[in-house]
Amino acid sequence: MTDPELIRRAKAAGIQPCYLDWREQQVKVSDETLAAILAALEAVPEPGGERGSCEPRPALPEGALARPRVPDSRSWGFTVQLYSVRSRRSWGHGDLHDLADLASWSARDLGAGFLLINPLHAAEPQPPVSPSPYLPMTRRYVSPLYLRIEDIPEFSWLDAGLRERIDALAAPLRARNATGDLIDRDAVWSAKRQALEIIHGVPMSDQRRAEYQRYRQREGRDLEDWAAWCVLADARGPDWRSWPAGVRGPGAAARAMGPGWPWADADADFHAWLQWLADSQLAAAQREARAAGMDTGIITDLAVGAHPGGADAWAHQDLLVGGLSVGAPPDEFNQRGQDWSQPPWHPRRMAEVGYRPLADLFEAALRHAGGLRADHVMGLMRLWCVPKGMRPDRGAYIRYDHRATVAALAGQAARAGALAIGEDLGTVDPWIRRYLADNGIMGTMMLWFAREPDGTPLAPEHWRRDCMATVGTHDVPPVAAFRTGDQVTVRARLGLLKQPEEDERDAAERMLASWGDALAARGLIPAGPLPGADEFTVALYRYLSQTAALLVGVSLADAVGDRRPQNIPGTSDEYPNWQIPLCGADGDAVLLEDLPGVPLVRAVCAAAAGRPLP
Repeated sequence: MTDPELIRRAKAAGIQPCYLDWREQQVKVSDETLAAILAALEAVPEPGGERGSCEPRPALPEGALARPRVPDSRSWGFTVQLYSVRSRRSWGHGDLHDLADLASWSARDLGAGFLLINPLHAAEPQPPVSPSPYLPMTRRYVSPLYLRIEDIPEFSWLDAGLRERIDALAAPLRARNATGDLIDRDAVWSAKRQALEIIHGVPMSDQRRAEYQRYRQREGRDLEDWAAWCVLADARGPDWRSWPAGVRGPGAAARAMGPGWPWADADADFHAWLQWLADSQLAAAQREARAAGMDTGIITDLAVGAHPGGADAWAHQDLLVGGLSVGAPPDEFNQRGQDWSQPPWHPRRMAEVGYRPLADLFEAALRHAGGLRADHVMGLMRLWCVPKGMRPDRGAYIRYDHRATVAALAGQAARAGALAIGEDLGTVDPWIRRYLADNGIMGTMMLWFAREPDGTPLAPEHWRRDCMATVGTHDVPPVAAFRTGDQVTVRARLGLLKQPEEDERDAAERMLASWGDALAARGLIPAGPLPGADEFTVALYRYLSQTAALLVGVSLADAVGDRRPQNIPGTSDEYPNWQIPLCGADGDAVLLEDLPGVPLVRAVCAAAAGRPLP
C-alpha cells in the first residue's frame, strides 16, 4: 500500500510516483524510494552566504525566447572522439590543433559543414586521469590535455635548452602515435603538465597579460572556484568529500586559506592560465573551421552531469543533490537500469535562481562553437534519480520546469547564432520531442534504432527533418564490427550477452539481413548476400543521404573501417572505454595526415553527401 501523504509530498517536490516503462506499462515507485529521494532533497544545505550559488540572479538570459539557428539546407560532417584523432605532432592524444586541421581539411577537400566532437570537459589536475568524457570534474571548463603545447606563444620565447627539455617530453608520446596502443592519458598529462609549468614561468608581454586579465574578469567566480578546487585537489586528492571540513566548500576554503585566496596562490593562477590557453585554442579552431567554408563549424557536446567528488559538485552543493545519482530506468537494451554516478540538480533550488547556472553552462559551451549537442536532452524535463545504496531500477523521475530549461538552451543558442541539438534517442515521451522541436531544438536519429512499427528498417521518407541522422553513436560498435560479428564476440567475452551466444548471433544476423533488404530495395547494394564491411558501410551512409534529416553525422571510426567500439555501456575496467585510438580494420593507427589517402573515407563522405562515389 502506498502512503497518500508520501505521494502528496513527493509530487510537491517534483518526484513522479509512477511512470511508463519501455514496454508502455505503468510502474509505481515504491514508498522506500520516494522517502529516500525526499530525504536526499531535504538534506541539501541552504545557500552559504556570499559564496552560495543561490544568490538572486536574472531568471533567464536576454533573448531567451528567441529560436536557435536551424540549417537552411542539408549538410554533413564528421562525428569524432577528438582524443582518438592524432597527428604526427600530437603528444599521444588528439588536441585542439588537430581539431582545427581536421575541420579545415574536411571542409575544403570533402565539403563538410560541421564537426561534432566529444565533450572536452576537464578532468583531474593530477594523474590518474579519468578516461570518460561524460564523467568530468567540471562541465564548465576544458581539459588541458587538448592543448597543443607548441601553439602557446610563450613557447617560442623559450631558450634552446628548455625547448629541448619539452621536445624530450614529447618524443615518446609521439612515437606511440604510430601504434594502435591504447591512449595513455596519465603519461600524456604528466608530460604536458611539466611542459606547461615550464612555459608558465615565461613572462608575458603587456598585451598578452592584458588579454589574460580580461579573460579572468569575464569568467569571474566560476574560474575562481575552478582554480581553487584544482589547488586543493593537487594537495588533497580530487574528491572533495574526503577533504577536511574547513575546505569542503568555496566559502569555507576562502576563510581557511586567508585574504586574497585563491589568487594569492601561484598554483591557482597556473590553473586559470591553462583555461585561458584552452579557450584561445578552441576559438582558433572554430575560426579555421569557418574560414575553410563550414556553415556551422564545430559542434560541442555537453555531458549530462559531473563527478560527485569534482569541482562542480564542490562549488554547487546548494544546487546539487549529493544523495542521488542520475541514470536511466530499465529498458530493452539494459534491463537492470543504469547509474551514471552524477548528482542531479535540485529542482526547487534551480527554480529559485531561474535555472541560470544551466544557462551559464550552455553559454560557455557555445562561446566558440556553431552548435551544441546536449547529451540526454530529456534531462531538461526530468531525470531518473537513484537513491544512494539502491539498485538503478529502484529510482524515480524528478521533474524540472521544462519551460525554463528549454528556454535557457534555446536562448543561449539563439544569442550565439548556433544550432541546438538534443540527444533524444531511446524511449522518449512524444510530447518531449514535440516541445523541443517547437522551440527550435533539433533531435537525433540513429539508423540501428530507426524502425517502422512492424520492426522493419524505417523508410527514408519517415525520418525526421530537424535532426542529426547517424548510423551509430559512441556507445555502439562501428559498422565494421556489426558486419563482421565482432560486436557479439566482444560482448560474449565480457559476459554481457542476455541470451546464449548462438541466439545472439542469430539475432544480429537477422538485423543485418533486414538492413540488407532495405538497402537492396533502394538499389544501394545488389540483392543477395551482404557485401563486405566497406561496401556495407558506404551503402548505410547513402541510405542516410536519402532521408529528410538536415544533418548527417559520419563517424570517423566508420569512415576508416575501425572495428573497436569507443565505449561499451555496462563495463568499466573490463574494457578500455574511451582509450581507443583511431585505427583501420587491421588495427593499425590512422593518423590525421593519413586520412586523405584512405579510399573508404572519401567513399563514405560522398555517400553521406549524396554525391557520386569517387
